[in-house]
Amino acid sequence: QVQLVESGGGLVQAGGSLRLSCAASGTIFGANVVGWYRQAPGKQRELVAIITSGGSTTYADSVKARFIISRDLAKNTVYLQMNSLKPEDTADYYCKLVSGYGVTYWGKGTLVTVSS
Repeated sequence: QVQLVESGGGLVQAGGSLRLSCAASGTIFGANVVGWYRQAPGKQRELVAIITSGGSTTYADSVKARFIISRDLAKNTVYLQMNSLKPEDTADYYCKLVSGYGVTYWGKGTLVTVSS
């Protein structure tokens, strides 16, 4: 069983930065893909960024050039560096891991609030 715990959310002014962390515990076998998703009030959950075990990354157009996803394999942790934050980035941010066996795990989320 894999557990994902997000941290690093909080309140920040527009233009500021935050770094989110997603720490994975439990037994993780094989290649996997980890992604950050977000869900604003009244909206559907959307992809923010993903990173593969090989280091390939994909970003939503809305965060390109502002957010950076990275991972520390030794620490089983994935980070999301968020710069130049905008009020529209306000959301609950969730970490998702898809194992090499196709099993999906979600964290419980961390709230990011960007004030104008």
